[in-house]
Amino acid sequence: MTTARPHIGVVSTGIYIPDTHHTAAYIAQESGVPLDVVEKKMGITQKPVPGPEDGTAAMGIKAAQMAVARAGLAPTDIDLVIYIGEEYKEYQLWTAGIKTAYELGATGAWAFDVQLRCGTWVLGMKLAEALMISDPAINTVLLAGGYRNGDFIDYKNARVSFMYNLGAGGGAMILKKNYGRNRVIGSAMVVDGSLSETVGVLGGGTKAGLHNHDDALYQLDVLDPVTMKTRLNEVSTANFVNCVKRACAIEGYTTADINYFAILHMKKSGHDALLAELGVPADRSIYLSDYGHIGQFDQILSIHLALEQGKIKDGDLVVGASAGVGYAWGATAIKWGPVEEA
Repeated sequence: MTTARPHIGVVSTGIYIPDTHHTAAYIAQESGVPLDVVEKKMGITQKPVPGPEDGTAAMGIKAAQMAVARAGLAPTDIDLVIYIGEEYKEYQLWTAGIKTAYELGATGAWAFDVQLRCGTWVLGMKLAEALMISDPAINTVLLAGGYRNGDFIDYKNARVSFMYNLGAGGGAMILKKNYGRNRVIGSAMVVDGSLSETVGVLGGGTKAGLHNHDDALYQLDVLDPVTMKTRLNEVSTANFVNCVKRACAIEGYTTADINYFAILHMKKSGHDALLAELGVPADRSIYLSDYGHIGQFDQILSIHLALEQGKIKDGDLVVGASAGVGYAWGATAIKWGPVEEA
């Protein structure tokens, strides 16, 4: 399958994982959830948590440095930095992409930040592809950022038990126009606004005000438990499948053609059910039980690990899928290996 238009290729990935962790035993102790439930149902063996120097953007910068080194590029080769990490970062009202470009030495790059919660990798891929195809001056793009929303989790709050897996880390991916390998086929997304105010942090927002110092407001919480439970269960799997099917169909593929599926960490039963719904064998994915959920970087981490483990080879159809509170679902399809001649 070929295309006449310029293609965008994945050059490299970079990952940063902190050295410190919360184990399943620690989470069970702090939450009161039985250890076997944490390990088997929630699917958490351990998850990374940030150390003293692990700022949100700082972790993304470390991952970006790895990606640049693995790509064999000079930082000055980068034309654009898109920060795809979390809004919870070193400072409020701050553009972390500009800091990232500066720290890398990407002196010729411009930069901006984007946000779609844990769906931001797919958004970043879609934006990067569109910008590179439409602008002849943009040839090499870095997606990078960090995530440490586990800071907002109170293990004593049972309402957020589905987020006990939130961890910390950084991820990066370098994309290049007409790279000749690992061609981005495209992305598909869907949102459901009925879930837009089900989960959030009230503290610091205009509803609670800047000067409300109630500590409970500065934790992630389920603001509308009834809608969250009923509506999300109704639509989540169908929306995942919708996005994955549409991303594959851009070039006539089906989910049966997927050779590797990079999916965010979720409870084990949900992971298995989604693979079954898509018809993807379990050995074509990696369950991130040693990492938990590092937000929008689960897809980059999964692809990074799969490459290290030899699970991705030339000719494979690789699909990454994500979901973020708000609620948004997305998928990006990549044809790994050399680009076929038109």
